[in-house]
Amino acid sequence: MDWSDLERRQPTLAGLGRRRLLGPGVVLVATIRGDGTPRLSPVEPFVLDGTLWLSMLWHSRKAADLQRDPRILVHSVITSRDGGEGEFKIRGTARAEGDEAVQARYAAAVGASLGWTPGPGRFHLFAVGIAEVTFIRYDDTTGDQHVARWPPPREFIRRGTSATSLGGAEPVEDILVPGPESPAAGR
Repeated sequence: MDWSDLERRQPTLAGLGRRRLLGPGVVLVATIRGDGTPRLSPVEPFVLDGTLWLSMLWHSRKAADLQRDPRILVHSVITSRDGGEGEFKIRGTARAEGDEAVQARYAAAVGASLGWTPGPGRFHLFAVGIAEVTFIRYDDTTGDQHVARWPPPREFIRRGTSATSLGGAEPVEDILVPGPESPAAGR
C-alpha cells in the first residue's frame, strides 16, 4: 500500500504521519547493511502523487543497502525525552525509481516546495511501500503509553505503573477507523 491508501483508510493516523514525518523535514531510516547489521540514516521525506518518496545521495551506503535488501523502517525524529509529541514509524519496503522522467517530476516538485532541486539521474529515489504503521506517544503526567497500529487496526493504552514499566494493553478507540476485523465494527 502507499501513502494515499493510508490517507484514505486512516485519515487521522495519516495526519499524525504528515505532522511527525513531513513536518520536521527529516526522518530516520533504518536499512540493513551487507553484514546484516542495521544502519540508521537521516533522509528527507516527500509525498508526491500519493507516494512517500525518499531521495538519497548518489552512491550512498544507505541507497546501496536498499538496492540489496528493500526492507526499511522510516521513523520520525524525536526532539524531547518526554515522548509527548509521539513517534511515527512505517515498516515496509523501498522500491528504487530509476526512470529519469519520474525523477524530473520529483525534482521539480521538491524544488518548488523545499527550495532545492536534485539532479535527475544523480540521486537515488525510492518509493516506500507501507506494510505497517505505528504511532506511539507517552503521557508525561501519568506515564501511560498510547499505541495505534495499522493494518489491521489495533489501538491500546498501557498504563504507567512506575517510571520504567507499563501495565497490560487496554483497548481504546481514539485515532483509528475500525476495520471489519476490529471489535468496534460489530456494534
